[in-house]
Amino acid sequence: MFPVLPNEVRAFIFTVVYALLGMILLYGGYRTFDWLTPTDLQKKIFDEGNVAVGVLAGSFVIGLALVILGAIRV
Repeated sequence: MFPVLPNEVRAFIFTVVYALLGMILLYGGYRTFDWLTPTDLQKKIFDEGNVAVGVLAGSFVIGLALVILGAIRV
């Protein structure tokens, strides 16, 4: 049926799949957070240069990344 792959190749494939899954979940979580906030985060951060909103968004992304890491790692 399926060819047997060496362990190194299988580990590489799993790493790439988990990395892509993590990035997709992180992007989806950030877009959901942006949708739930009353203002447009992209506009506030990049156009208006609001540092506080940038810190808030960055903190959220780091926290969400830790949650995704914990969920994928189990």
